[in-house]
Amino acid sequence: MKYIITGASGHLGSHIFNELIKLVPSSQVTAAVHTLSKAKDIADTGAKIVGIDFLQEKSLIEDFSNQDLLIYVPSKSHDSISRVTELENVLTAAKKSNVGHILAMGFIADQANNPFDLSAFYGYLPRRLASSKIPYTIVRNALYADPLVPYLPELVQRQNVIYPMKDQALSFISLRDSSKAFAKVAFDESLLKNGRIYTLTQDRNYTMTELAQVLSTVSGVKIGYQPVSLEEFAQIYNEGNEGHMLSSMYDAGQKGLLNEISDDFKLIMGHDAQKLTEFLQNSVK
Repeated sequence: MKYIITGASGHLGSHIFNELIKLVPSSQVTAAVHTLSKAKDIADTGAKIVGIDFLQEKSLIEDFSNQDLLIYVPSKSHDSISRVTELENVLTAAKKSNVGHILAMGFIADQANNPFDLSAFYGYLPRRLASSKIPYTIVRNALYADPLVPYLPELVQRQNVIYPMKDQALSFISLRDSSKAFAKVAFDESLLKNGRIYTLTQDRNYTMTELAQVLSTVSGVKIGYQPVSLEEFAQIYNEGNEGHMLSSMYDAGQKGLLNEISDDFKLIMGHDAQKLTEFLQNSVK
């Protein structure tokens, strides 16, 4: 079986790559990366590396040629239309190069009434794959728990969680657990079922008061919950012009659209995902 992973040097893609080569020989894996200079560690494993450009159809067709499984991790962008365009290019190339199966990354913010800036893409993804005539499987992630680790010192300084979430809850999954499940689905043909959609979450979700209690336990400092407005949050965290995207995600959260819980991780891996408190305690130095 031949595998190709897009974004293999990126946030999630690099973790999936590292987990997949624990299950299959690296010679069976092609790492598609945007910047070849960032792929030295990948090259050292013996995997093939290709530069990927989602805007160049000919290049995509060459990259996808003779691949049994395309693990599609979307590139980072702040708007749905860019990702939809990218997906259409990927599907066109996948058809022309006869890709056998697509394993795609989804996100729980995919409801029709979700105000998150990228929800249109995540809602479009399963519908478009279903109409593509290419066998597909989707793995939907909850929010990554990992950003809480570098964010914790700021929360300690503020002495409060400030997410504009009202009384609603968020569900989480760690990058490590997500990538392990992705790799297992890619490797295990009994899990790689056409049309199957998995959702990866921990075994519970957290209101912001509950999240503050977890962060207090991990940090040893009392942290409360004092939410700011959506507008304030967008202004505070507008580095890289991401403010509106981030605030729109918490707008979805305060509407109860990011609190989903699933046992799919246990179905895939045979055990529960790592609990949030344990993950943070192991990650905070």
